[in-house]
Amino acid sequence: MSDPARTRRTAEAYVAALNSGDPEAIAARVSEDFHNEHTSALGRSLRGRTAYRERLPGFLAEFEGLRYAVEELLVDGDRAAIAYTMTFRLRGSAAAEPVLIRGVFRLRMVGDLIAHRVDYWDGAEFERQTAGAGAGVATTAAEAGDGIDADLDKNR
Repeated sequence: MSDPARTRRTAEAYVAALNSGDPEAIAARVSEDFHNEHTSALGRSLRGRTAYRERLPGFLAEFEGLRYAVEELLVDGDRAAIAYTMTFRLRGSAAAEPVLIRGVFRLRMVGDLIAHRVDYWDGAEFERQTAGAGAGVATTAAEAGDGIDADLDKNR
């Protein structure tokens, strides 16, 4: 039997880790066999805590000041859905305003860890807001894998 209060705490701890900007803290919130699934065409999914941890430094460097503001958190047993607004400044961008992307994480927990994350966000909106930032932005975002799809890593 799952504990909804534990699921809520685990989801909140994951978002707090993402907002910390610390790759070790973020990776510590996911299971060894973590599945990071991205639905955006710009995202690239992956499996495993090690692979996720390896992508985080590049992603966090590219998306300076990355923050996830929780709009709504819904819990059902060992699952949670988080509607979020993600903000960041794209490295090297001279844009006056930060990029703002809305999305949703669907999370499945195993104990106090995230076992599966599905990230939904609008790649076209990302491209619209970052068009003046220079060539290769979409490639960099997809390679980074965890931010703009802030985890641009959905199940692929």
